[in-house]
Amino acid sequence: MEPWKERFAKFRYETRALYMAARDRRVPWYARALAGLVVAYALSPIDLIPDFIPVLGHLDDLVLVPAGVALAIRLIPREIRDEHRAAVEREAEDGSSVSYIGGVIVLATWLVAAAWLGSLAWRVFACA
Repeated sequence: MEPWKERFAKFRYETRALYMAARDRRVPWYARALAGLVVAYALSPIDLIPDFIPVLGHLDDLVLVPAGVALAIRLIPREIRDEHRAAVEREAEDGSSVSYIGGVIVLATWLVAAAWLGSLAWRVFACA
């Protein structure tokens, strides 16, 4: 179980560095765009393939997100990538790496989706 914990910790570390690089103007636009999409998809509660579909539902999370992270990291220039990795390490040492904004965005997305589904259900069942 320890190797998986280490891999997950490294993945979180790389994703945070990728998020920081996506906001850096020195990174080429195509790398920033890919990094932004990958980070948004990783944080999003909405999946390309819904999780209730057996095997395939979780396969997109296990394959697409890590592959996207790996590709985006390769597109970012090495010196900028190393700079953001060092920044993530400093945040981890300071304990300031907790992001409440990401949690609020995910929660807001779920609330909007629930409100939309509720209004859709109301229209369908009210007209019946």
